[in-house]
Amino acid sequence: MDWPLDDVDDVLPIISSLVDSASPFALVTIVAADGGPRAVGSQMVVTDGSAWGFLSGGCVESDVARHARDILRTWEPRRIAYGHGSPFFDIRLPCGGRIDLLLEPVRPDDPAMLALVEAARDRRVLRYLSRGDQRQVQLPDAPVEGNWIVNRLHEPAQRLVVVGSDPFALAIAAGGLLQGWQVTLVRPNGPPGPAPLPLDYRTDPPDVALRRLEPDPWTAVAIATHDADLDQAALLAALSSSAGYVGVLGSRRRLEARRARLLEAGLQPSDLARLRAPIGLPIMARSPREIAAAVVAEIIERRPSPVAWTKSGTATVGASG
Repeated sequence: MDWPLDDVDDVLPIISSLVDSASPFALVTIVAADGGPRAVGSQMVVTDGSAWGFLSGGCVESDVARHARDILRTWEPRRIAYGHGSPFFDIRLPCGGRIDLLLEPVRPDDPAMLALVEAARDRRVLRYLSRGDQRQVQLPDAPVEGNWIVNRLHEPAQRLVVVGSDPFALAIAAGGLLQGWQVTLVRPNGPPGPAPLPLDYRTDPPDVALRRLEPDPWTAVAIATHDADLDQAALLAALSSSAGYVGVLGSRRRLEARRARLLEAGLQPSDLARLRAPIGLPIMARSPREIAAAVVAEIIERRPSPVAWTKSGTATVGASG
């Protein structure tokens, strides 16, 4: 491929489709890293004909896929490394670092994979443990017993619910799509037919839509209706939910009146404290696309604590996914 267009970060949807089609695959995980653009726990999925995910800036993925297809023929897991100290001296990492990988062949009826797929569909967190030839899953807070090469938390995919219909709302929704998030656009009493973006489109009142969506800590709600009553209904529903992020577009001049109205409606001060208003990081954003960049960045900054990666039971902070 001339251009590395595959930026799949969460491979669980790919695994789900392979499980559904009864297709075996190789799962590749970074288990140690010294430098490099990708964190420990980053993964690729490889089949005989395809590969998804990335482990570097495009330096090693083709060779990783070759090794992965080898283990699909031998059905033996493999440890390989790239960078300093690696036997593959002809494949260099531009960062000058090193990544260590575990490659494991996986059958589509593997109990651990079936459990991960079910948890992803139900938006539950599970810890995935693997030695390459043995794997299991467990609840995230359960003690980890034994030595595992991979110890990775799989969290629900990030969701973004945008309430509104103007260029600011559409730009925020488009920004979420560019991140690979699951995006829902809520436009109360909006026109029939599809939205101008490839997303979930709903015309329910905002409180009804949010109740049906059941926001969780991996759900962000961005409200941009420019209508005081719609904003109020959306904010009451979002701040009363488990949504991990709630922000509203609007001027600072109206903020105190907005807060007072929410408290009068019965919202608890602890819930109101979660509100991000004005929405987005303070980066002097003005245009819809700039506001969208500020909102997406703030959602990333404030999402649940980073996934803990470990090889021995002592957690270290890494990237989520």
